[in-house]
This record gives sequence, C-alpha cells and structure tokens, in this order.
Amino acid sequence: CVQPSVPPVPNYKLSMSIPEWLQAIQTYMKMLQYNHTGTQFFEIRKTRPLSGLMETAKEMTRESLPIKCLEAVILGIYLTNGQPSVERFPISFKTHFSGNYFHHVVLGIYCNGRYGSLGMSRRSDLMDKPLTYRTLSDLIFEFEDSYKKYLHTVKKVKIGLYVPHEPHSFQPIEWKQLVLNVSKMMRTEVRKELEKFARDMRMKILKPSSAHSPMKERSRGKSLSPRRRQASPQRRVCRRDKS
Repeated sequence: CVQPSVPPVPNYKLSMSIPEWLQAIQTYMKMLQYNHTGTQFFEIRKTRPLSGLMETAKEMTRESLPIKCLEAVILGIYLTNGQPSVERFPISFKTHFSGNYFHHVVLGIYCNGRYGSLGMSRRSDLMDKPLTYRTLSDLIFEFEDSYKKYLHTVKKVKIGLYVPHEPHSFQPIEWKQLVLNVSKMMRTEVRKELEKFARDMRMKILKPSSAHSPMKERSRGKSLSPRRRQASPQRRVCRRDKS
C-alpha cells in the first residue's frame, strides 16, 4: 500500500512578493484537494476562539486530508499569520439554485490597496481571486458574476471583520459584521454599502458585534447580525457549497 505524498507546507521567503506568497498558499490548498467524500474531516465551530481554530489548522497541515470551503478559510488564516500587511476577513455567500439554497465562504484578502481571496470550492472561479481588485465591491461583483455562470442567484453576502494576526487570541472570528440582502438591492446600493464598510474596516473603527459590551452590539444598526442567532449547525455550512 503506497502512502500518498504529503504536500509540503509553504514557507514565506523574503524574496517573495505578497501575490506570490498567496499563490503558494492557494497551490498548497489545491494539493490537499477539495473534499468530495461527504464526510467532513475537521470539525470547525465558528464560535471557537481563534487560538483553538489555529490548532485545527495545524492539524490540517499534519493530516493532509481533503478540505472544504470553511476549512480552507481557517487554513488560509493560519498560513497568512505573521504577515501584518495582509488583512484577512471572511466573505460568505448564500445562493439559490433550482429550489435549493447553498452556502459558501471564502477568505477575503486586502493588501496594498487591492482585494483578492483564498479558498476552496468545486468550481475554480468560486475560490481564489487574484489580488487585483481595486474595491471590495469589485471583488464581490466578480463572485456574483461567477455564480451567474452556474445559474445561481446570490441572495445574501456577509462580510466579517479583519482577523487578528495573534494566533493565540481568545477572540472568536467575527463572521458577519455586515449582512446584505443583495437580491433585493440595486448594484449601486450594494456598492455604496460595501465601500462604506470597507472604509470603516481600513480605518479599524469597527468592533465585533459580539463585543462584551451589550451597548455596542447594535451600534451600526441594521447591518449588524448578533452572533447568538446563528441558525444552522456549523458542519452544514459547506454541505452544498455548489461552489
């Protein structure tokens, strides 16, 4: 019985540009392959502290098993830690196709005034995007256009906050600080909301909606979605990532 080869975990070299480094991370994730088995090999509870999720990411690099979209986000955060110029934040999509709803998540990247993404999907154009988009809305619309090719209608887009670069942080990831019902909005309206949010993110003035102070929880009105109301069990997030 031949042991499958274990892909080497990428190491950042000073000679690398950030786009080259992100490409090395994405290539590594592709070598792990997308998990088509129907069994999720790693349990990802979104409410866990960052430190616990980073331990799971380490386990992923040791086990070298196929991964789905949510695991790819955690692994992408783990592998980009220690690159303070690279900001990472989750982007979630809820889409509708043929009477069913599907959920998908990628890791948004912001660096040197450009946006891109890392991730895993069944579809090659619903995962990583190069670090070339001038605005957050350009990146989101690119995903929306990719979904259209598969006759999926994007219903909701959720954007989280920048994930701290401190791997031992007890803070959970903020997954959905901004929630947009894009199917009921004009693109001009979506762009305006996304650009305001992106500007606030860059200025680091947003606080997690799960902040300990209850007074802060709804400080940005309708765009906040308190963490307590997560409905579906976490393991179902990528269940039908028709992505």
